[in-house]
Amino acid sequence: MRASLIQLSVSDAEPMSERRARAVALIRAQEAADLVVLPELWGLGAFADAAWSAGAEPLDGPTADAMSTAARATGVWLHAGSIVERDPDGPIYNTSLLFSPDGELVRTYRKIHRFGFDSGEAVTMGAGQEIVTAASDFGVLGLATCYDLRFPELFRALLDAGAELLVVPASWPERRREHWTLLARARAVEEQAYVLACNAAGTHGGVEQAGHSLVVDPWGRVLAEAGAGEQVLTVDFDPTEVAKARAEFPVHRDRLLGIPAPVQR
Repeated sequence: MRASLIQLSVSDAEPMSERRARAVALIRAQEAADLVVLPELWGLGAFADAAWSAGAEPLDGPTADAMSTAARATGVWLHAGSIVERDPDGPIYNTSLLFSPDGELVRTYRKIHRFGFDSGEAVTMGAGQEIVTAASDFGVLGLATCYDLRFPELFRALLDAGAELLVVPASWPERRREHWTLLARARAVEEQAYVLACNAAGTHGGVEQAGHSLVVDPWGRVLAEAGAGEQVLTVDFDPTEVAKARAEFPVHRDRLLGIPAPVQR
């Protein structure tokens, strides 16, 4: 399969409508891809929390509509990164959107682990509650977002739910870039899964983004890594390598802790 990670540059100076149009154009250029991924909160900026409330959208808002149209026109599975979701009955959420090649919104994932400690997401947004996977044409996708990378128990739960490819949009700062690469590789090794980690570029809310999106194979090998600026990272790989790695080195068979309870039938 072919995956294209669009490492979009996000800035405070560019209006969201213009960045949305630019993102659509970049998606439409990926017709040869099977899966296209965008970064976290690329529309408003993951550190531009002052803009979140006014810029929040419902799941059928203009960004979701533009992403649906782009996925359908391009004929790709599209992980459209995340938006600030306005829930009419609750708080705002950091919500990822996954579209099928016919433009259907097949899954949403509300970010479980909110970054900021006593500021930003941690005090402004609601926390997701659900482990989310999606069956695709090339395997089961497990959805996580940015700060989630620091919580291996989420990824073990995604493994138990059948995930083979872990898709992680992010807005990870440059000052902690080494953690970004280290944690992406660690999650791939632990779950014996591909990790497709798409980060933002640029600077917003005064925070420089790390870029360096990467694709990691089930053995922890970095198949490709982007640089610091805006670019499209395109990688060809074989998703059947997940099953091969798990059969060749069946480490999960030796788990003793955190094993899911048997399903009662």
